[in-house]
Amino acid sequence: MQIENEVKKLIGDIGASKMSPAAYDTAWVAQTMELDKEMGEHALEWLRANQLPAGCWGTEAIHYNHDRVICTLSAMIALKKWGNEKDQQRVNLAKIGLDSAIGSLSSDVAGATVGFEMLIPLLVETAYELGAIQRKGDQGLILSRSAEQSFGERDTRQRRGDITFDQLKQGKKQKLASLPDGMINRYVTIAFSSEMVGADGINLLDVDNLLELDGSVGGSPSATAFYALNVKPGDPKALAYLRKVAEKNDLFNGGGIPEVAPFDTYEIGWALWNLSLIEDRSSFEDACKPHLDFLKNDWKLGRGISFAQDYALVDGDNTSVIFETLHRFGQPVDLDTLLSYERDDHFCCYDPESTASLGVNVHVLSALREAGLEREHPSVEKVINFIKSKRILNTFWADKWHASPYYATAHTIIAAAGFANDLVENAVRWIIETQRENGSWGYYKETAEETAYCLQALLLWKRNGGNVPKDVLQRGLAWLQEHRQPPYPPLWICKALYNPELIVQSAVLSALMLGKEM
Repeated sequence: MQIENEVKKLIGDIGASKMSPAAYDTAWVAQTMELDKEMGEHALEWLRANQLPAGCWGTEAIHYNHDRVICTLSAMIALKKWGNEKDQQRVNLAKIGLDSAIGSLSSDVAGATVGFEMLIPLLVETAYELGAIQRKGDQGLILSRSAEQSFGERDTRQRRGDITFDQLKQGKKQKLASLPDGMINRYVTIAFSSEMVGADGINLLDVDNLLELDGSVGGSPSATAFYALNVKPGDPKALAYLRKVAEKNDLFNGGGIPEVAPFDTYEIGWALWNLSLIEDRSSFEDACKPHLDFLKNDWKLGRGISFAQDYALVDGDNTSVIFETLHRFGQPVDLDTLLSYERDDHFCCYDPESTASLGVNVHVLSALREAGLEREHPSVEKVINFIKSKRILNTFWADKWHASPYYATAHTIIAAAGFANDLVENAVRWIIETQRENGSWGYYKETAEETAYCLQALLLWKRNGGNVPKDVLQRGLAWLQEHRQPPYPPLWICKALYNPELIVQSAVLSALMLGKEM
């Protein structure tokens, strides 16, 4: 009964918005020193304690260069502004690691972090002005985007060439010019990264319609810190939000600031989605009812649902996942709301958005299937064709919201198993063939999270009549059983990498429960 008890405990914990700290947001909070000295000083101390041996900031367990560039620049700026003499040594060491990360951006399998090409111009310009980094050549910083993107020993796909800092600035200017009504408010995605406008671009902010009810800007501590520093200096609602986040994440006792706070709807919806894959839910279904009521009450007819309760901006990813979850638990919501995200050749996450998400369309496929639509339905065919067009080497997938291709590939198999088998047969073989000798999976290194995703996919494939070698499942489940406990390394992509611990734990427990069912 141990796994069942862990599932029940997890259900009691979800909704707490438990997320790993990020150097990027912690550095922005460190800059609030002039507004809240205690909070700023503790954020600086966290940066001092969490510089990586190579000089960068960012996640240590997974080497993701976009994460390290964005985190390192923000940490260097905070230390340069508010640090001491020893901090100058930290900044000097960071230059070495920063150069290496900038030159290796093309090795990141899922591409740029959220808002990267819009945030970098501000961070680089600020770092130049503070003397934290020096200009290089006539065109300044060059971000390496080599022609070939590596996926291990055999797998490659095309990427863009190098891009200069000046080109980034021009691209940012063009994107800002295309904003609906020319302004940033809480109803557009860019609000989450609104610090990108800098002190000179505050005129782009619709200040009266920017803050959420909790005093945040888009649920982003970094964007909210920028607001409190530059837009409405010392704004009490914004500072109260930051202080609440700091206290909740134990900043005053060595903790750091997360990328997003809160994200209760997202945490509950995705955790229950993982548990909904289990056929026999009798041991925990009653415990889920308050959470299901919460999700259903937060569902906005014709719009969908956000990552947090009462937040203005809804999205296609949470809407599709929570649509499917509610249906599986016998609490259906309207299909028309989900279909409102349909576009000419795909389903969107946000409107507008610069690039469509593979993951969103995978989750939409799974939701449409749960709603009872047939394979031949035009919306289903549309999303399958989109997913097929994003397949890498006719085999597997990667998505912009997660650093591991095992996440996107496993979720595609789950969506298609027994419904569109032809879409994922090669992917099933790829997962089986890339299992590590000890039974685990991992794109960078072995992780419980990626192993759980692969086992979920293979077990759902087997449930729907597919063939999976018994020893593959046995070795995978044995390894996961032994390594199921957190902490888990950050693999999810936001402005930096993060780990939504309870969502990942739900995937791990789901895989183990599915294994018991088989």
